[in-house]
Amino acid sequence: MKKTLFLSPPSFDGFDGGAGSRYQAKREITSFWYPTWLAQPAALVPGSKLVDAPPHGQTLEDVLKIARAYELVIMHTSTPSLVNDVKCAEAIKAQNASVSVGLIGAHVAVLPEQTLLENPAIDFVCRHEFDYTCKELAEDKPWDQIKGLSYRDANGTLHHTPERDLIHDWDAMPSVLPTYARDLDITKYFIGYLLHPYISFYTGRGCPAKCSFCLWPQTIGGHQYRTKSPAVVGRELDEAKAIFGDRVQEYMFDDDTFTIDKQRAIAISEHMKRLKLTWSCNARANLDYDTLKQLRDNGLRLLLVGFESGNQQILNNINKGIKLEAARQFMKNCHALGITVHGTFIIGLPVETRETIEETIRFACELSPHTIQVSIAAPYPGTELYAQAKANGWFTDQALVASSGMQTSTLQYPDLSNAAIEDAVEQMYRRFYFRPKAIIPIVREMLSDRQMLVRRLREGGEFFSYLKERRTQSIAHGQAIQ
Repeated sequence: MKKTLFLSPPSFDGFDGGAGSRYQAKREITSFWYPTWLAQPAALVPGSKLVDAPPHGQTLEDVLKIARAYELVIMHTSTPSLVNDVKCAEAIKAQNASVSVGLIGAHVAVLPEQTLLENPAIDFVCRHEFDYTCKELAEDKPWDQIKGLSYRDANGTLHHTPERDLIHDWDAMPSVLPTYARDLDITKYFIGYLLHPYISFYTGRGCPAKCSFCLWPQTIGGHQYRTKSPAVVGRELDEAKAIFGDRVQEYMFDDDTFTIDKQRAIAISEHMKRLKLTWSCNARANLDYDTLKQLRDNGLRLLLVGFESGNQQILNNINKGIKLEAARQFMKNCHALGITVHGTFIIGLPVETRETIEETIRFACELSPHTIQVSIAAPYPGTELYAQAKANGWFTDQALVASSGMQTSTLQYPDLSNAAIEDAVEQMYRRFYFRPKAIIPIVREMLSDRQMLVRRLREGGEFFSYLKERRTQSIAHGQAIQ
């Protein structure tokens, strides 16, 4: 085996490269997801090391010291962070020309040739579902015999091997939890709506939904939900309880739609109840009352739900497959059952107007989830949204994130500028949170728990700093804030 380093390189201050399908960017408050995309192949490679630099505050110098001991470096990248990540690769190659450095991630899965042509420091790219591609690289298998690999040879010629089949035997995939315990400090990972410390991980990959903006199913995971059996997940949770004890306050199942197979979700939740573990997961806004009740009775605390928009035509445009009335009933059920909901919304989807933005703000306030995230529509290469934007001339000349790491709008429409899209993010946050119905539950939460009081005060300061920074960014772009 080659000595292998799996690396999430240093990036913008507060930049969450591990973020999900909507965007990788600097968050409203300190937020870091686990490096799930790197952890799974790292778990497949004995003796490897996983380094997640951003949440651990590791600098380029720190990373270079670590990289000296390795022969193979596999880095996760994204569209917003590619330029920065390539600089890290160049520095690693400068100190050791013999090390092989390659990239994984949605961007390079879609644009392998362009990535290699434009970045001579990158030796290879692992395309699409890359876990076993990484394993075979670490096993020093000849590159021309490794499926799913794009690489340059000693003469600089580019090669692309045949595609690798999707992974279907997920029960054979090792748990990432021992890798977390070995290489990561779980106290460094924060998500505003999850208890701290938390752990997030996948029990499967792929999503049957066809949302036009959603990154991972369209670039890596595909639209077939392939999973571990409840029994195997139960054994992993037994192991997690043995490793972490009571230190972990919440487990987050980060599968794109964990509840799509309701019986499987219930079976896994029974393991959570047996182990007395608090847990959360992603869900669609059409889950029925009876299923919600069973999950709650088995330890479910919170659901992460993508509502996206308050306009039905926009939901239809993005193939969301959800009706507004179904979302309203879903939220009524969650409120009745005492299930906390973190709702996510997107501004700037096709074809947004000032009127549809207003509908979304009102819809969010009507639903009144405990917390919300407001993203700007991000047309990543490889998604249907990207193809639509290109075909219709919706692109601006802005990058997906500013130099600060904060998300910007790369889209504009005939009746809505990118400036108006960016302004709407701040407006929506202010109008949602500066309501008694939003403030009172958060204050109650703070008064009931001193640790939560300290945490919410910190997050509140970060949130106001975020709003101030977004306003400054808008002014710098010459935008009039209303």
